[in-house]
Amino acid sequence: MAKHIIAVLNQKGGVGKTTTVVNLAVYLRKLNKSVLVVDIDPQGNATSGLGINKTLITASTKELMLGAMPIEQIVLHVEAGVHLVPTGQDLAALEVELVNGANREYRLRRALERSNYDYIIIDCPPSLSLLTVNALAAADSILIPVQAEYYALEGLSQLLEVVQLVKSGLNPDIELLGVLLTMFDRRNTLAEQVRSEVENHFGAKVFTTVVPRNVRLAEAPSYGKSIHGYDKHSKGARAYQSLAKEVHKRATGI
Repeated sequence: MAKHIIAVLNQKGGVGKTTTVVNLAVYLRKLNKSVLVVDIDPQGNATSGLGINKTLITASTKELMLGAMPIEQIVLHVEAGVHLVPTGQDLAALEVELVNGANREYRLRRALERSNYDYIIIDCPPSLSLLTVNALAAADSILIPVQAEYYALEGLSQLLEVVQLVKSGLNPDIELLGVLLTMFDRRNTLAEQVRSEVENHFGAKVFTTVVPRNVRLAEAPSYGKSIHGYDKHSKGARAYQSLAKEVHKRATGI
C-alpha cells in the first residue's frame, strides 16, 4: 500500500484543483519521494497538464478501475519522474458501467492496493459522483483547494457531509489533510476577509502556504508543464514548493 494517498477535491470548478495536483506531485518528487498521479476527472486536465495527449492514450483510469489491466501496464512516466494513470476520452462512461457492479465504491482502492509509491495523488471530478466516492474510499486524506473569493465556502458543507458519510461507512480512516487557499491576491481586501473566514471555519487545518494569483501559474498547463517546468522562479512555483514541504510534514509527522 502507498505510504499516503491524497484525494484533491472541491465540487466547485475553477478553484485550482488540478493545478494543485500537478504541481504538488512535481514538488513532492523534488523531495525525492516517489509519486503517482491518478486522474479520475473525465475532463482529463491533469493528464494534459502533465504533457500527455488524451487522444493518444491506449490505457487509462477506466481500464484500471474495471480491472481490465494491471496498473503497471497503464502508468506513464511524465514530468520530473512523476508517474501518471491518465484519463482518456471514455472515462465519462465509466460510472454507467460501475453502477450495478459489485463493490463499486472500492474499485480504485483495490486497484491501488499493491502500489508502493510514497504518495498517490488523486485528481477528483468537480462533482460528488461515484468516481469521487471511489477516491474517498481509497484515500488516507483529502486536500481541499479553496479560491479566495466571495463564495469560497459555498458548497463546502455539502462536501464535508459526503466525506463524513464515507468516514462513517466506506473508509473510517480518512482525514482532512488540509485546506489550501488559492488564487490569492494580497492587494484585495476581500481575499484577506475570505482567508479569515476560512481560518475561523477550519482552524489549524488551513495550510500556512497560500497560492497567489499568478499569470505564469495559469499559463503552464497550456504548455503541458508544471510551474517548475515552465517557470521555476515564479511566485506560483515558490508557493507549491512550500506546499509540498508542508504536505509531507503533515502526512508523515516529520
